[in-house]
Amino acid sequence: MVATQSRRVFAILSCASFSLAAQTAHVKEPADYVNPNIGTIGHLLTATVPYVQVPHGMARIAPVTTPGTQDRYLADKIFGFPAGPATLMAYTGDGAPVSHYDHDFETSTPYWYKVRLDDSDVEAEYTATQAAAYYRFHFPAAPHAHLSFTVRGGEVEAVGQNAVSGSGNSGRQEGTDGVHYFFYAEFSKPLARDTKTTNVRGSYVTDFAAAAGDVVEVRVGISHISVEQAKKNLQREIPKAGFDIVKAKTRVAWNQALGTIQVKGGTEKQKTIFYTALYRTLCRMTDITEDGQYYSRYDRKVHAADGHDFYLDDGLWDTYRSAHPLSLLIETQRQLDMVRSYIRMYQQSGWMPSFPSLGGDRAVMIGHHSTALIADVYAKGYRDFDVEEAYAGMKKNAMESTMLPWRRGGLTSLDKVYLDKGFFPALAKGETESIKEVYNFEARQAVAVTLENCYDDWCLAQVAKGLGKHDDYAYLMKRAGNYANLFNKATGFMSPKSADGNWVEGFDPKLGGGPGGRAWFAECNSWVYTWHVQHDPAGLMALMGGPDKFSAKLDQLFQEQPGASKFTFLGQFPDMTGLIGMYPQGNEPAFHIPYLYSYCGQPWKTQRRVRQIMDVWYGDGPLGICGDEDGGAMSSWYVLSAMGFYPVSPGQPAYEIGSPLFEETRITLDKGKVFTITARNVSAQNKYIQSATLNGKPWDKPWFAHSDIATGGTLVLLMGAKPNTSWGSKPESAPPSMSR
Repeated sequence: MVATQSRRVFAILSCASFSLAAQTAHVKEPADYVNPNIGTIGHLLTATVPYVQVPHGMARIAPVTTPGTQDRYLADKIFGFPAGPATLMAYTGDGAPVSHYDHDFETSTPYWYKVRLDDSDVEAEYTATQAAAYYRFHFPAAPHAHLSFTVRGGEVEAVGQNAVSGSGNSGRQEGTDGVHYFFYAEFSKPLARDTKTTNVRGSYVTDFAAAAGDVVEVRVGISHISVEQAKKNLQREIPKAGFDIVKAKTRVAWNQALGTIQVKGGTEKQKTIFYTALYRTLCRMTDITEDGQYYSRYDRKVHAADGHDFYLDDGLWDTYRSAHPLSLLIETQRQLDMVRSYIRMYQQSGWMPSFPSLGGDRAVMIGHHSTALIADVYAKGYRDFDVEEAYAGMKKNAMESTMLPWRRGGLTSLDKVYLDKGFFPALAKGETESIKEVYNFEARQAVAVTLENCYDDWCLAQVAKGLGKHDDYAYLMKRAGNYANLFNKATGFMSPKSADGNWVEGFDPKLGGGPGGRAWFAECNSWVYTWHVQHDPAGLMALMGGPDKFSAKLDQLFQEQPGASKFTFLGQFPDMTGLIGMYPQGNEPAFHIPYLYSYCGQPWKTQRRVRQIMDVWYGDGPLGICGDEDGGAMSSWYVLSAMGFYPVSPGQPAYEIGSPLFEETRITLDKGKVFTITARNVSAQNKYIQSATLNGKPWDKPWFAHSDIATGGTLVLLMGAKPNTSWGSKPESAPPSMSR
């Protein structure tokens, strides 16, 4: 009896304890899922950077790690922390401003970073606002403790005993003269300069005796305009309210931004990958507006923002595909300001930019994909910008700018071949390059140049049509069909032609073209670029001989092997990481390919492939991204695909349906409208769509229009373990295409 009562009392106390624990347990918010260290080891090339910043913020902070160590997560030392053009470091003793560190004593989030600097036992932490950074250093007892500022390509000077200011260059970017910053920094208490330190123009070192537990805070404002503006930015954004208050505000900013998409179901790992991917998408472009004004590298003047922030730092060859379409969904007004920024850059420089870095336009990669960005916004019904001015800039790119890779300027003799014959000419077998404008390493990339400009011309044609420019529309649509000029029906591949119109002899669709295939392609081979007809999959299907041959070719793509040696293949094509057969998830030109099955009546194959890619090539650790993630493109592909849809052809106001990961996804659209995707019975096995309804009506199409969701709505998908080969498979159900 006593034992029974004891068990009852224990059970009651256990239930009470569980209830109390449940009430006090921390409910994870979106920012809690973000792991900035995902992808900080590259599979072959560039690793990610674990930035602390606000969404699209100008102050972007990550540890300065061992020079030359490209895989940041494997670097064993920290050399300091960015403060505009300066590097700030805390240390003790007579050593150098550098320390070993250990990830097991590190906290990395999008809003706050903390690490133990092992060599001096200093604990460093920081957070950020739009144009300012806030550092806090916890010192051990030390007779000589130091804070050092080192400025690249500039100078730093004391402003009394508790402040320093200066300016410098953050480093050259290819095609620009670097990014110039000003900064103003205040210490939380007066700190004397180390008189033993050599008086170097670009460095400043303090020296003080630290007691155990001493804390020194450093608040830094940055600016592209002036030291005075940097000070204003600091005083406006980080008043003396305390580190933890600023940190909490930055956390709120991230939860609000990430919270535009709410998911239910899925695993903790999937949520970590998802919200980290969304965080990376929201890091770029960068808002450089300061106090209602901005400094433009395009005309080297300060301009009034006139109520619309100015954005730079965009790699359009990457981001037009999925990052910008995602941004248009969840931060529409910001995306419109990005479009306005492109128009301003055109007005200030005379060219619509292709790769607007913080240092100015960089002539990087191929195509004029600002056209794709602007046309997509226009096609989806957003017109609150100067459309005529945008059109003038896009048309100038299309008509007057060279198509040559990594170049900007007027037409060359190669461009004139394109205008005359409808394809960009490749070197004939044995021919030596004689065109001086060709950038040697990047070569001509003749097939890729043709295909990507066909797509841009189609995008521009859609805007011309909307503006009633009928002659332009007819001309551009003709150019949009030039892709057919390079499809070799005998081989089934997009192939190079020399200026005389003959196929280049000895063409190998897998291994041809030299490093990165650049003689004919851009970082990928013909197995990938044969599908680069985003605007007209139906026309490509017709060239291939119909849906069955189109589908068979897609199947073969995912099975085709590199050849005798994967090592040799990746040595030639280092960007083609994340391979499934010849499909490289690690490189952007492949992104739309898994969704092309919807055009040939086999959307269940898309459902299988996108699940496989998300499962195999995205992870929640340092190796979690399989390619170069330097602009949010790879991450935005995952976000969209995990939600269950993807835009194959930006500029076409449509989304192709894939296979969602989560039971429910709620997307907050413009003006608070909500679009919900519900995937009933979804699981790892239940990845195939059995039936669907869109906004309450039966839906038998593997795509939907932007207009179907722009004012909110619901897509309900019934999922199962086996393909329903009849759902979405009718020819009339296929997504829109230029030829359809």
